Amino acid sequence: MQFCDDCGSMMRTDDGVMVCSSCGATADRDEELAAQYVSTDEQSDDDVIETEEGANFEGKPTSEDVVCDDCGHTVAWYTIKQTGAADEPPTRFFKCKECGYRWREYN
Repeated sequence: MQFCDDCGSMMRTDDGVMVCSSCGATADRDEELAAQYVSTDEQSDDDVIETEEGANFEGKPTSEDVVCDDCGHTVAWYTIKQTGAADEPPTRFFKCKECGYRWREYN
């Protein structure tokens, strides 16, 4: 990442030249700095939070200390993800084993 010498804002690449996103100043691209970073095209599945309609909760651990708000069933699959800062408790995502309703619980 390269920052503008004039205003300190983050710069972006435009045809091999760095352009400030705030003031429009230009600078040569720092190739030595650029070589230190790697960009990827794909996100690994480890970072995906399984809250989508088609997400597969089956095979995950189950919890029997919850009540589904939709059908009242008391067993649900769950997964735990750290969605906030490291000093905040993790979030539990549930899927009811009976009706498939999904919800989250913040501690």
